[in-house]
Amino acid sequence: MELLDKLNWRYAAKAMNGNVVPEEKIQRILEAARLAPTSSGLQPFEIIVIKNQEIKEKIKPVAWNQSVITDCSHLLVFAAWDTYTADRINYMFDLTNEIRGFKNEGWENYRQMLLSSYPQKDAEENFNHAAKQAYIAFSQAITAAAFEGVDATPLEGFDPDAVDEILGLREKGLRSAVLLPIGYRKENEDWLVDLVKVRKPMEDLVTVID
Repeated sequence: MELLDKLNWRYAAKAMNGNVVPEEKIQRILEAARLAPTSSGLQPFEIIVIKNQEIKEKIKPVAWNQSVITDCSHLLVFAAWDTYTADRINYMFDLTNEIRGFKNEGWENYRQMLLSSYPQKDAEENFNHAAKQAYIAFSQAITAAAFEGVDATPLEGFDPDAVDEILGLREKGLRSAVLLPIGYRKENEDWLVDLVKVRKPMEDLVTVID
């Protein structure tokens, strides 16, 4: 019940007060994102954590001048791989073998299946797939923030090409997928703060097939 209480407490804060979130909370939020499940365990994204106020000021105009960009404590940019490559796939499989301390024939066969499939696909198709994986971690970060009593505002309203340029993401083989300002709500300036959370009733959302 505690988790559900936290999720009922959270909302997409429209104004933040600029107070700094303790680093230990940020690290737990990032760890929750790191632990998120992804397709084939590839984790095809990176998380850019922006504390620098000048960089936030540069991003704000290309994020529809939303105040939470500059008034948040930390701005998280979830940046997906621009495509799948053999090097990227091999890195994760080699890392798995290193950490587990052994090689598994089935796992190695699976590696070869991915190597014969993903890198040959269109880069845009691969990016869209990677971005979906980034969203899983993004959602987990939102939940973790709520559990920490920290506000997190999901933002898709921004110019990804402009953000990529500001952060130099394309040179790193990355493309911005979604933004997540982290901070604390400024209740006296947030029109959404006292409104009742509205979600579909369970019977309109869930279909049970026995």
